[in-house]
Amino acid sequence: MDKKHNDLIGEILEAAGEKDNFNLKGAGRPLPKGYVERDIFQNFQQIAKDAGYLPYWLKIQKQIAAMLLTAKTQKDIKKINKKIKEYNTVCPPSMQKLPVELDKLEEAKVIW
Repeated sequence: MDKKHNDLIGEILEAAGEKDNFNLKGAGRPLPKGYVERDIFQNFQQIAKDAGYLPYWLKIQKQIAAMLLTAKTQKDIKKINKKIKEYNTVCPPSMQKLPVELDKLEEAKVIW
């Protein structure tokens, strides 16, 4: 053993030929001003938001809103209510919504 310490990750990267092949965008720049003031979860949320990430339940919410704009038949309402049920299983409890009825379609468009 001619090394003073074990560098397992370094050895793996070296064996793969990737040791010096990193392009770290922003390396060496100072951290953003509010980075140290926030906790890890808040930093994650900010980075995810900046990257355009949407939680799954928000994607479903947008799909339901789009489906409501074109809904005309009871069959369409059935599909929407199925999607609402899926939405209610993944969204925060305070954001859950009731199923839609055909005669109250205009009210549902405002809610969603």
